[in-house]
Amino acid sequence: MLASRLLSILMLLQAKGRVSATQLAETFEVSVRTIYRDIDQLSATGVPVYADRGRNGGFALLDGYRTKLTGLTRPEAETLFLAGLPGPAAELGLAAHLATARLKLLAALPPSVQPGADRMAERFHLDPTAWFHDNKPLPALPAIAHAVWNGKILKLTYRRAGESEVTARKLAPLGLVLKGGTWYLVALAGKTIRTYRAANIADAEETDEEFARPKGFDLAKHWSKSSRAYESSVYRERAQVRISPRGLVRLELLGPYVTEAATRTASKPDAQGWVRCTLPIESIEFGARELMRLGREVEILGPPLLRHYMAATLAAMAEMYRL
Repeated sequence: MLASRLLSILMLLQAKGRVSATQLAETFEVSVRTIYRDIDQLSATGVPVYADRGRNGGFALLDGYRTKLTGLTRPEAETLFLAGLPGPAAELGLAAHLATARLKLLAALPPSVQPGADRMAERFHLDPTAWFHDNKPLPALPAIAHAVWNGKILKLTYRRAGESEVTARKLAPLGLVLKGGTWYLVALAGKTIRTYRAANIADAEETDEEFARPKGFDLAKHWSKSSRAYESSVYRERAQVRISPRGLVRLELLGPYVTEAATRTASKPDAQGWVRCTLPIESIEFGARELMRLGREVEILGPPLLRHYMAATLAAMAEMYRL
């Protein structure tokens, strides 16, 4: 474990240039004191690592020093090949670069590791697109990705979902996220961080104007936090229901957020195995439509407006299909 951490610290310093003891401690989940001991051990082995003191200080390698690290393990090489996603790479305009990089990596691997890495690419395929969704062309995505990488302001035209008109915008692109087969741009609009669906961007142009990224911004943490906030904001209403054991299984049709809420609020089963629970719904109309997917395996108890709406809907349907 220690040897692995020392090697990882060395590679991190080589990649980032200067890293503080606190950052290293957080990365490797150890104490700052442990990091200082690790640095001492690296120095003792002849690695020219030095410390800059002060507010912006940290540990760094001597200028020009490069490690000669070789010998990827078989699991590491296989993981790298599994991580190559040809679909998203093509959408970003990087398919040719990915193919070339994979060939170079394969050629650089030791002969004993090559077969396993190549087999991983042959036998595993990652398809991030959801069922019944086409891979629609995203002509603006390569330009967006280029601006994200270069830290340049984007000029684009954007169409909100359900609207026909497009509006011109200037954004500071902070990152791209692939969620369930859909690309999203996270960007600064003025001083507010917003999310834009890439499919709704009609065209994009990278400018020469640079921008300063928000201090301490972490794309993964921001996305996780904003995703939870979005899910909470969408489900504004609550439905009290009775649901059968079969209905509980079918709840997965309504998504993991609803399923988790049912599990958290479920009462003890009655004699027939039915439970009472509270489910999040977007609205009365949407909630009735979603709960109809469970058929006779659910009974709406409240709120009264939802129960009445469901009763009226079912009555109209019964009249339509009356023999």
